[in-house]
Amino acid sequence: MISQSTIDTVFETARLEEVIGDFINLKRAGSNFKGLSPFSNEKSPSFMVSPVKQIWKDFSSGKGGNVVAFLMEHEHFSYPEAIRYLAKKYNIEIEETEQSQEQKQEANERESMYLVSEFAQKYFQSTLLNTDEGQAIGYSYFKERGFTSETIKKFGLGYSPEEWDAFSKEALGKGYKLEYLDKTGLTIVREDGRNVDRFRGRVMFPIQSMSGRVLGFGGRILTNDKKVAKYLNSPESDIYHKSKVLYGIYHAKQSIAKLDNCYLVEGYTDVIQLNQAGIENVVASSGTALTPDQIRLINRLTKNITVLFDGDAAGLRASIRGIDLILEEGMNVKVCTFPDGEDPDSFAKKSSYEELTEYLSSNAKDFIQFKASLLMDEAQNDPVKKAGLIRDIVTSISKIPDRIQREVYIQECSRIMDISEQVLVSTLAQLVQKDITDAGKKQKEEQKAKAMQPVVEEMPEVKQSADDLSGIEYEIVKALQLYGDMECEFKNIYTKFDEYGEEVTFTEVQACKVYEWIYLNLQEDEIEFTQPTFSALLKQMIEIYLNKEIKQENFINNFSVDLQGLVSDIYMEDDKYLLSGWEDKQQIPVKMKDMTVEEHVTQIIFDLRSRLIKKLIHELMTQVKPEPEADNRDVMQDIMDYTELNRNVLKRIERIRTT
Repeated sequence: MISQSTIDTVFETARLEEVIGDFINLKRAGSNFKGLSPFSNEKSPSFMVSPVKQIWKDFSSGKGGNVVAFLMEHEHFSYPEAIRYLAKKYNIEIEETEQSQEQKQEANERESMYLVSEFAQKYFQSTLLNTDEGQAIGYSYFKERGFTSETIKKFGLGYSPEEWDAFSKEALGKGYKLEYLDKTGLTIVREDGRNVDRFRGRVMFPIQSMSGRVLGFGGRILTNDKKVAKYLNSPESDIYHKSKVLYGIYHAKQSIAKLDNCYLVEGYTDVIQLNQAGIENVVASSGTALTPDQIRLINRLTKNITVLFDGDAAGLRASIRGIDLILEEGMNVKVCTFPDGEDPDSFAKKSSYEELTEYLSSNAKDFIQFKASLLMDEAQNDPVKKAGLIRDIVTSISKIPDRIQREVYIQECSRIMDISEQVLVSTLAQLVQKDITDAGKKQKEEQKAKAMQPVVEEMPEVKQSADDLSGIEYEIVKALQLYGDMECEFKNIYTKFDEYGEEVTFTEVQACKVYEWIYLNLQEDEIEFTQPTFSALLKQMIEIYLNKEIKQENFINNFSVDLQGLVSDIYMEDDKYLLSGWEDKQQIPVKMKDMTVEEHVTQIIFDLRSRLIKKLIHELMTQVKPEPEADNRDVMQDIMDYTELNRNVLKRIERIRTT
């Protein structure tokens, strides 16, 4: 178990904007940073980072929290994993206390699969570098490809021995469970009980997440056996989803964000060779057709993609379909092809960094120019084929969500293809309308299918019944969070009757901190919150204020992960309400610009008292028996007493508002 002193050091050292900046392209927005949400598909940035408070808030998904909460949400880390990641990033030595056997057994299944995958990567690389078979077969292959020792180590390349179960025996001998070897696909468990290595006799390419965790592997066979697949990938698992992963993203993410461009290639060796040549902002779709999820992964870092194709015409026609997907995601796409017989790997291998960057810069074409030049050769002087080419280009333009960008591309297409803009606009309108119609039909079909399913009502997270107190409870925890440590002078206004029977108003002033005033008033009235989340937040806040010195930038780190989202909501939406409609439906008090903190806090405390009294009166009213012979005197007396009490509370609220 990681020691508390290490955790404290991590929180003191880690800078939220730096950590999130490794995953998302952030831009300065006043005192904050903003970027595209990594948790939803959005076109306009709604992801906010506050360096001062060290919190983040994603307004599109509602998620928020501190630096650890981000890593847990984005990378699916456990709490200890997130701490270890940050400790490694900031070179903090981890002190650990001894774990009990029970704690060791609590490691979840995903973590076990990660550990098995990381062990496999180390085993394959050790086999490559330190065994005769690995050196003779695997290492010599990588050297022939032109990879240096530094590059081999950087990308974690390895070799799986020819022996049927060499890796499986080693892993089982080290205590790794067969269950997780099977689930990661590293071992194939046969019906006869024999364990077989999936990747035996292959050079290994570990596939990493954006944070560097090993998710799966790609393995290349080195023989000419046509009955065996040249490349073999890990099967889908809880940690590896091929359509959501880009090879090389871990090594490329910072360069992509910095250069505001991503080169997209097809294979592992293309990525490695370009990276070794100095082009680090490059990733691969791992030999699969490009998917929207992969494009969105790049979209978190940049809006610009340059697709690198080799000179093979058949490959170009097959890969060009991915361009429309990129455009559909609202991204800018260019295309660069290499001479016949060349691919990114071979071209980078024989070119200097200067030659490579010059070639990429001068040969990257806008997608319209690329499509026109590619398909024009096929159309030649055939009017029918040329019409089909133009329609193909306009179809791509129709995928672009931005209307102004579509207009610009229509003008460009008109110029290149020597055709009237009016015809192109008309064709574009037809295609856009068709897309809208198709989307409408799909939505109706989905709604129809949903309507035919049995209705399962979900309970809302916060009950909003007539006597619900959640709105005021939220206002109290909000005031406690925003002003809790502020020193104020609170006025206690009350009335007495003098010896002549005249009502006299008295005002007492009590100097204390906001959290003390709230705590004392709630204790005095023995008030318990009704909403569980706000009750838990209130308890943790009071404990924090009573036991610790509060620093704004570290405040959120004191809360449990499940409450950090609400804490970040309060910070980020200081002038808004978290739960829409409460202020109108339930007359929740709003802190006006001309109202002091003292007035605001006192008012919400008294409003809570009034609501509680009304709730008691309502409950007593239900006890009144309608029968003529029923004795309701005690109940009616209680109702009258509480009604008078509420009248006094309302008077005090009015005095606070008018004082």
